[in-house]
Amino acid sequence: MHTASRLPLTLPRLVVALATLITAGAAWSSLPARSPVLAQVRPPAVTSPRIYVFDNGMLNVTDPKSFGFTRAELKESRLIVVSYLIVHPKGTLMFDAGLFPDADFAGKTGPVGQGNSTASRPLLPQLAAVGYRPSDISYFALSHYHGDHTANANAFAGSTWIVQRRERDAMFDDKVDIINRQNFSALRNAKVTVLDDADLDVFGDGTVVVKSAPGHTPGHQVLFVKLAKRRPVVLAGDLYHYPEEGPTGRTPVFEFDRAQTLATRAKIDAFLKQTGAEMWIEHDVPTHAKLPFAPKYVE
Repeated sequence: MHTASRLPLTLPRLVVALATLITAGAAWSSLPARSPVLAQVRPPAVTSPRIYVFDNGMLNVTDPKSFGFTRAELKESRLIVVSYLIVHPKGTLMFDAGLFPDADFAGKTGPVGQGNSTASRPLLPQLAAVGYRPSDISYFALSHYHGDHTANANAFAGSTWIVQRRERDAMFDDKVDIINRQNFSALRNAKVTVLDDADLDVFGDGTVVVKSAPGHTPGHQVLFVKLAKRRPVVLAGDLYHYPEEGPTGRTPVFEFDRAQTLATRAKIDAFLKQTGAEMWIEHDVPTHAKLPFAPKYVE
């Protein structure tokens, strides 16, 4: 300890001490996203939709037989896990909620993991770094109820939840075997917009549309976003896991309804041609390697 620290705290020394605390506070607010305290930036005003991509971890698949492939048939067998924030002039929509609850990172200094799943960053600090708390999110939608998409769903129970009726019924049916159901339990009492195998134009101008895409689960859905500076995008959830599924027609062995998945794929492929949209397969590593992650964005 420096000798000066033992001296009486006179007025000049008090000023110095306060300045030191202020400087320390500024440094603390600039800590990495996994810090438990993170200064929230002011959300930017937007004139057209933008998409923020959040890093939620990786599924380190080494044997993809449950997806219908051998390792040699795939360019990349690992599956990335992401979630998206869509910021629109009329509000915000969070699409999916990650692989691990943020609480799993508490007290940790490195990545968290379970089995073949790993993640290095909690979700909510990434959201705060672009200017938003869960309470700022107007709408929340899940592509589907599987655990690698729902980990922080409870944080968005204050938003309006957009869900297909068949999906919601399955989520709260105790007879349906769902891993980590507790991670979305708060949605049971959320304000909800329930869809009956239907699409929803979220902001009323055709730029952000939730689209029914059943098959992988009873009420799986995808999200269409019309951007101002590039082609429209379909955020495809788990309609596909690997690009190789398209030309081969293969599906995972754990599809809720394989025939329905194939019909939905045909419908969405036709929609892509109609709109000129590109598809972001949510788990595809090469797709997301080309995209900027938050705090950068696509618009």
